[in-house]
Amino acid sequence: MAKAAHPADDQIFAARLTPYRSMTERGFMRFIVAFCCVNMLISLPFFFMGAWPVAGFMGLDALALYLAFKVNFRAAGAYETLELTPIELVLEKVSAAGRREVWRFNPAWVRLEQETHREFGVLRLALAVRGERIELGGFLGPEQKATLARDFGKALLRAQRGPRFD
Repeated sequence: MAKAAHPADDQIFAARLTPYRSMTERGFMRFIVAFCCVNMLISLPFFFMGAWPVAGFMGLDALALYLAFKVNFRAAGAYETLELTPIELVLEKVSAAGRREVWRFNPAWVRLEQETHREFGVLRLALAVRGERIELGGFLGPEQKATLARDFGKALLRAQRGPRFD
């Protein structure tokens, strides 16, 4: 006979927050190849006219664009996870470099704060605990922050009511 799980262990909310990237690695490769081809077509006449430095500088533009996208894709490796049960809230932040920070709180003492602008929507979300504020989803857009605030706020209220023993 299987033992029933304890209600305090029930997961109320779980989310993994990642930065939005509209271009995939494959799309990026297609874009950079097309950009280099167009760049080459434009720079070839200058090269043949004897103004070869122009072609070199246009190549530097392509290299700068490539490096900028690579840095952007590397930053996309950052993420945050939220796990909420009736007795514990765990927030984990992992940077693009792999540095990891973990916070554990009693949900009864956590407050979700949001800074909202009338025109732009939710600008900032933070968990407030014992005078400390930890920003949540800083890389998300206003719509995603509003959705997170709504869903996580409901879950946090449910966790603050405590576990249900039926």
